Amino acid sequence: MQVGLIKILAALALVSLSACSLPRSGPIASELVGEQNVPEDIAVEQVTRASAAKIAAWPKSGWHGHYHWFARQSGPQSRLIKSGDLVTLTVWDNQDNSLLLGPTDRSVPLRPVEVTDAGTIFVPYVNDIMVAGLTPYQAREKIQSQLSPIAPSAQVQIDVTSGPRNSVDVVTGVVTPGRLPLTDRNVSILSIIAQSGGISPSLENPLVRLQRAGKSYEIPLDSLLKDPAKNVIVSGGDQIIVEEDDRYYIGFGATSDREQIYFNEESISVTEAITQLGGLDSQRANPQGVFVLRQYDQEDLRTDGTGPSQRHVVFAFDLTKADTLFGADSFEIQPGDVVVSAESAVKPAQAVIALVGSLFAISNVFN
Repeated sequence: MQVGLIKILAALALVSLSACSLPRSGPIASELVGEQNVPEDIAVEQVTRASAAKIAAWPKSGWHGHYHWFARQSGPQSRLIKSGDLVTLTVWDNQDNSLLLGPTDRSVPLRPVEVTDAGTIFVPYVNDIMVAGLTPYQAREKIQSQLSPIAPSAQVQIDVTSGPRNSVDVVTGVVTPGRLPLTDRNVSILSIIAQSGGISPSLENPLVRLQRAGKSYEIPLDSLLKDPAKNVIVSGGDQIIVEEDDRYYIGFGATSDREQIYFNEESISVTEAITQLGGLDSQRANPQGVFVLRQYDQEDLRTDGTGPSQRHVVFAFDLTKADTLFGADSFEIQPGDVVVSAESAVKPAQAVIALVGSLFAISNVFN
């Protein structure tokens, strides 16, 4: 018994000299960025407040760097007539010898006419009248004025049905996709989404995309809901697409198991990423060894400090220093980044020492 115990203690003593042989979920700091472990084509950047501000100006990786959205601007309260709209006129006239009505009629509905590409509609006895760009009220006044020489007492009623240029297409990502007519010129994008039945429940981390005049704009749904200034007014011809935001980063080490985290905000700082990963494990994590691994494109490399010097960069954070903590709070995670929380080399050694002490105590019992 004594000989066997001595062998066990000898083996454990060897283990205590090399904590990396113990089971763990990530590397220790020296294994990742030790002087002997970093290849020449990998740069290591120690992050502080000053360096975080410098790195923020570097080229972005994994995406174009920020969402493109636009400021909310109010439109006129009344809808403007556009090409493609259907205009239905009803003419009222109380003259007995009216040119527009029969002997016993007091009103006549004219068949719906589509506003031409030139912006006009045809009105009997008047010919083409330009109505595009006018409100329905302004168009009614203009048509009635044009009719007055042949029917002085005539009054015009107008009804406009929205065409493609006065409608919005909700393409996907909602409960009931389809084309929605604009009832006025101050319809917001959230109102359109609500009219479409809301966001599809199958979507996680929704991203709202609006396409207009050959340009595309996008914003996370959370950001759209939180800021009223971003609830923009839609325009006729807009197309709205709701899809999942596919940006993500990977975290592993002494925070949690290897995990793929999708962005739920436009930007996520290192401190926010650590929180999303469950925080640093008090039993295993080394707060002096938090790292962000990032890969840049070849065209992003710089020699003057305005960008990375190597395609592969390890950003190192010593979270025991206040200067680094402030830097971590402003350092933005990029899509595709790998966030690593290094294991503490001290904790496994302490566990070994405790285990050795326990075995000595057991040995004393049997002796």
